[in-house]
Amino acid sequence: MSLIEVKNLQKDYDDDGTITQALRGVSCKIDKGEFVSIIGPSGSGKSTLMHIMSFLDRPTGGHYTFKGKGINDLSDKELAHVRNEELGFVFQSFNLLGRSTVYENVELPLLYSELDPGMRREKVEKAVESVGLTEKLYMAAAKLSGGQKQRVAIARALVNNPNVLFADEPTGNLDSKSGAQIMQILDELNEKGHTIILVTHETTTAQFANRILTLKDGMIESDEPVKNRRRFQEFFK
Repeated sequence: MSLIEVKNLQKDYDDDGTITQALRGVSCKIDKGEFVSIIGPSGSGKSTLMHIMSFLDRPTGGHYTFKGKGINDLSDKELAHVRNEELGFVFQSFNLLGRSTVYENVELPLLYSELDPGMRREKVEKAVESVGLTEKLYMAAAKLSGGQKQRVAIARALVNNPNVLFADEPTGNLDSKSGAQIMQILDELNEKGHTIILVTHETTTAQFANRILTLKDGMIESDEPVKNRRRFQEFFK
């Protein structure tokens, strides 16, 4: 059974009677432990597909199955619960609270859980350690570099031990060295068994995955394995 399966996925946007078809019959499967890149030009539908896969939006038509369960009939509250328990998110703009510490930012997904404070602390410290920022635990996020902010965002995404990590242009606001460090972390997470779904416009970044979905005009143009998978060390050559 695939972790994610979409069949004939469609998404229309209605702008005062003008219908725009963002997705036009997308079908694919993603298995647990895969590292999949979704690429395509602006307007191809890649972000729309990621938003639907991550329960941030709903399709207009078609079917979406997550862990064998169809999500079309779930309420918004049920979707929010699954999203918080099963998924992690890393965005291009980091989405951190600047005045809050690294600890407080990473702790956010746990605040509505039933975990006792000691267990929450253990999870936060473990997530921060996994991205190499233990020494910054009580520093305000606003004082961090761009690369460090993205590492905090990854720690926050990991704190609930999600089934899937969605990364939307995670290196888009970073210099090449910081971007390489972020890809190193994602690469290592995938090696440990995490499922990674990466949206990017950068072909070289996409090649860190073991499979690339190319979208064009709301449809899958190609779905190919990566023959010579890229590794983060290549950034420094």
